[in-house]
Amino acid sequence: MKQVLFFILLFCILCADYLHAQNQSRQIDSVLPVRGLAIEAPKKAGMDLFLRFIEEELAPAHFNLLILRVDWNYDYKCHPELRDPDPLTEADVKKIVTACQEHGIKLAPQINLLGHQSWAKTTYALLREYPEFDETPHVKTEDYTGWPNPDGLYCKSYCPLHPDVHKIVFALVDELTEAFEADLFHAGMDEVFYIGDDKCPRCSGYDKAELFAGEVTKIHNHLAIQGKRLMIWGDRLIDGKTTGLGAWEASMNNTHRAIDLIPENVFICDWHYERPEQTAVYFAMKGFDVATCPWRKPEIAVEQLSDMIRYRKNSTPQMTQHFRGIIATVWSGAEGFLKNYYDPETLAKTESDALTLKKLIESYKAIN
Repeated sequence: MKQVLFFILLFCILCADYLHAQNQSRQIDSVLPVRGLAIEAPKKAGMDLFLRFIEEELAPAHFNLLILRVDWNYDYKCHPELRDPDPLTEADVKKIVTACQEHGIKLAPQINLLGHQSWAKTTYALLREYPEFDETPHVKTEDYTGWPNPDGLYCKSYCPLHPDVHKIVFALVDELTEAFEADLFHAGMDEVFYIGDDKCPRCSGYDKAELFAGEVTKIHNHLAIQGKRLMIWGDRLIDGKTTGLGAWEASMNNTHRAIDLIPENVFICDWHYERPEQTAVYFAMKGFDVATCPWRKPEIAVEQLSDMIRYRKNSTPQMTQHFRGIIATVWSGAEGFLKNYYDPETLAKTESDALTLKKLIESYKAIN
């Protein structure tokens, strides 16, 4: 009889703990539905530490979204010519999937589409293997001399009107989302400076806003047919001149008008790193779900978090539903970031992406 009572008591305690955890999750979900991190996917050698980071840091702090910049760091079967040396295998990816599923963390793999096809003097895999997709083949990455430069070269773009580019791109997207068991996909699409180039035989003379909107819509529709959702960075949809945000955090080449031409189901990741700009309101008023994305300034990130909570509290129900939350960003490699994250000396500095994430983790725990 005593044993029966003991197991009944143990069962009640476990149920109470479970319900308490569930209530905590529901509480923070109502305050801040999306608590995300966007970071480069780990290399094979860094998998163990990355999995530990998910278990020990992200899960206890109630993170529920992980955007992983995979790009060419995957063992693609559809186009093996595009994969990095020693890329993540499907077995590696399944370890990440399992860890995230155990803690209710959604995954959104990312391949940079349209822009960011090069960096400095390095041309990335897509344009290296398929140079015919290059929007500006007359601009040579090996001649890069830093920014600014006579060619206006920051990062290369592929031509959105090339008849064969999407056969390649969509095969990669499909294989990656299937491997990650993901119904979200992040296409990047930030800082697109080369679009509708005057020397492009296909794009020359086209409205840049229509070109950008056409590419967003094409990717969105491809995913939507499969019940998946597109996420993009929001900078190309903001008027850099009117807002004073300039060419980096907003558009100075007229792509901003695309905001009225793309499907409203696109999820906008609204990044601002130097000031807590209020552009999330603009996206919500246009009918888009939006998350604010901080980086390396902890005080700015905390202010952005406060703003997002305030938007949700003080808006109409129609607007509140579009203010989704916060997605912290990391722009170094995953291994370098984690080394800094677990290093007390780095965390003693006033600014770093590691310290920013620590501050957000403290804030999320405090909400509960």
